This record gives sequence, C-alpha cells and structure tokens, in this order.
Amino acid sequence: MIKKDFPFKKSESDWKRDLDETRFHILREKGTERPFSGEYNLHFDKGTYTCGACHIPLFNSDQKFESGCGWPSFDDAIEEAVTYLLDKSHGMMRTEIVCSNCGSHLGHVFNDGPTKTGQRYCVNSLSIDFKK
Repeated sequence: MIKKDFPFKKSESDWKRDLDETRFHILREKGTERPFSGEYNLHFDKGTYTCGACHIPLFNSDQKFESGCGWPSFDDAIEEAVTYLLDKSHGMMRTEIVCSNCGSHLGHVFNDGPTKTGQRYCVNSLSIDFKK
C-alpha cells in the first residue's frame, strides 16, 4: 500500500475486515472500477462526497462536473483533503490522489479539465460516499 504516514491509522487486516472485497481492492490496493459502472458517475445531487474508507469530506457537489470519461469528475478538492503522489505505474507518469486522512486511493488528477481550474479529478465511485 502507501508508504506515506497519514493521521488515521488502521492495519491492512482491519481495512480488509471493514471494507468489502471490491472497495478494499480500489481503496487500499489502488484498483480501478470499470468506466461508466460507478454509482456516482452521473450523480449530481447537492451535498458532499466523503472518503469511502474513513468518511472525511473530500469534494463538494459544486466541484463535480460531467467529463464523459466514465468516472466521477471534480475540478477541485476540499482544501487539504487530498494528497498528491507521483504514480509511474502502467508505463505512464500520472498524479495519484489519495485521502489525506487515511491514505486510501481515490483516483488520479489530470490537467485537462474544462472549468477555470483546468483540473479533472478522476475518482472511482467505490472510493467515495455521498452525504446530502
């Protein structure tokens, strides 16, 4: 998993016990759900998106937009809620985004967003929860 130190501490065996198999794979093993399969891809209710592992707020609904990429997309994150890590996997150089509280994998951020921030936070639906 992630080597950085995060405030919320839990053993990987405890995460495995507390998360279902698919969520554990995405959040703790840096997996990815299939595009266009996630619950929050086309979800636009007003509220807050929280970490699917430790439940801290990560994104506000006014930061969400339809990108057409198949995953929930946001143009920014709540201040200090997300940590940025260099990801050199799969022969690419990308910026991984993880929860700043527990280190769980959320997705990646790209510099091709259509809004004024120019950012597209591409997030797995299974790595977040929604609260109205």
